[in-house]
Amino acid sequence: MGMEYKKIHACPNDCIFYKKDFKLLKSCLRCRLSRYKLKQKDDDTIKEIEKHGPPLKVMWYLPIIPRMKRLFANPNDAKNLKWFADERKCDDMY
Repeated sequence: MGMEYKKIHACPNDCIFYKKDFKLLKSCLRCRLSRYKLKQKDDDTIKEIEKHGPPLKVMWYLPIIPRMKRLFANPNDAKNLKWFADERKCDDMY
């Protein structure tokens, strides 16, 4: 469909999103959990956290403005979308 999206790394406990000022952090400031998945070696010891590994949790952000523009681009669809506010009979019974 050509709609854009953004992937934002998040704390596993939903404390923070790793964007803007927190973009370079490797662990959460609040709960101290790692941002990345930890890898195990054969002898069951946990390897050091890598700088760029797979994140534990990712949020997909879907910007609303391009979606609204796309919905209202077609005049017929825009009329149908605005029907409830413009042409509905309001009899105070919802």
